[in-house]
Formats: sequence, C-alpha cells, structure tokens
Amino acid sequence: MDFKTPLSKARGLGSAKSGTSHWWMQRVTAAALIPLSFWLITFLDQCLTAPYQQTVNWLAAPVNTVCMAAWIVAAFYHAALGVQVVIEDYVAAEGAKIVSVWAVKLAFGFLALAALLAVFRTIVTLG
Repeated sequence: MDFKTPLSKARGLGSAKSGTSHWWMQRVTAAALIPLSFWLITFLDQCLTAPYQQTVNWLAAPVNTVCMAAWIVAAFYHAALGVQVVIEDYVAAEGAKIVSVWAVKLAFGFLALAALLAVFRTIVTLG
C-alpha cells in the first residue's frame, strides 16, 4: 500500500520554475523579431540596390545601427532557446543533454558576438 500524497510523489521530479520564463522569452523574442524582420528586409533591399558606401552610410545612422543590433541579439537568442528545447525534448542522456545545451548557448553567443562585431567594424571603417 502506498500512503504518499500526490505532492510527495511529485517531489524530486523536476522544477516548474524556469520553464515559464523560457516560454515567455521565446514569445517575447518572436514578437520583437516581427517588426525587426520587416526592417531587415528593408536593409537587405538597400544592400542589393544601393552602392556599398550608401548602404554603409544608411547602416551608420543610429536608429539603423540599433535596429540591426537588436535583430542580431533577438534572432540568436531566439534560435538558442529553440534549439535548447529540441535538445531537452530529444536527448535522453542527462550528461549529453547538459553538454549539448551549454555548447549551443556558447555557439550562439559567439555567433551573435561575431555578427555584432562585424556591424560595428563596418560602421567604424566609415570614418
């Protein structure tokens, strides 16, 4: 006979604290990426139709630089969150899961940093 309450049976089976914030951050970044992606399409059109110097001048405008940085941060963070969910759902071994999640976070962090560095170096070479 089992005299445990439902709460005592559930203890130690995981935490429900961080899942909500993860879910919300996915939705917040997705919502932020909607207008930023429309802006990015405008930027890509500028890249394809305007000369290089005009495109760099356009990107050097403070609003455009901030929008590009915001798109980079939001896109890479959103992608990292999504890949993390896939790993947590489909990797069974706990050790491999933890290493994979950390590797994904480091990789996407490095890629976002590299993209931001490329934007700022492009703007600095303007002067």
